[in-house]
Amino acid sequence: MDFANKTVLITGAAGNLGAAVAELLSARGARLALLDLRRDGLVQRYGQATDRRLLLPANLLQPAEVQEAVVAAQQQFGRIDVLCNLAGGFRMGPPVHETQDRDWDFLMDINVRTLLNMVRAVVPGMLSSGGGSIVNVGAQSALRGAAHMGAYTASKGAVIRLTESMAAELREQNIRVNCVLPSIIDTPENRAAMPEADPTRWVAPHDLAQAIAFLASDAACAVHGVALPVSGLS
Repeated sequence: MDFANKTVLITGAAGNLGAAVAELLSARGARLALLDLRRDGLVQRYGQATDRRLLLPANLLQPAEVQEAVVAAQQQFGRIDVLCNLAGGFRMGPPVHETQDRDWDFLMDINVRTLLNMVRAVVPGMLSSGGGSIVNVGAQSALRGAAHMGAYTASKGAVIRLTESMAAELREQNIRVNCVLPSIIDTPENRAAMPEADPTRWVAPHDLAQAIAFLASDAACAVHGVALPVSGLS
């Protein structure tokens, strides 16, 4: 899993998973384009930009901001070889029949529209440069519906279906598209929300990053459209 001379764009880069992926891929030689909503979050996590690390504040729900960030990455590094779509979110909800438009729209926006805006901006450059790899983040819970999670599982289920569709559309152009399906990720936020749970059974961000790195790398050159469960012991 060598990323020397490759440029990786990571969304949600200021988060726990984003930092784990960035650390791993940087150690393997990647140049990093790190995208998150606010520059201060990126600076707090990574320090200042360097010739191999670009900080890109952008609202992923605003196509113009996404396009501007992608162009900045292409101008600095020449091309984007890997896109890691890590941005997303979770929210429990009411029963499906009580779901409000604002709750549905929130989860569809943060989990699906962000992905659409990113691939719209990145894929044309990958096609022009001769290929690339895209890794999305679904959820293990999206494999079937669950009470009070209708909107969430629907949004993450859409991520899986879009991954499969893109893989079918782009594989002949040397662009691989896959996704990971984590269970509960061991983050400070999840520990605070579930203090009675055993976090040793969850998925550590570093371990999930290893799976993402594999799918992003040339080691997975024959892998297209996979939805890979990464569940730890949970």
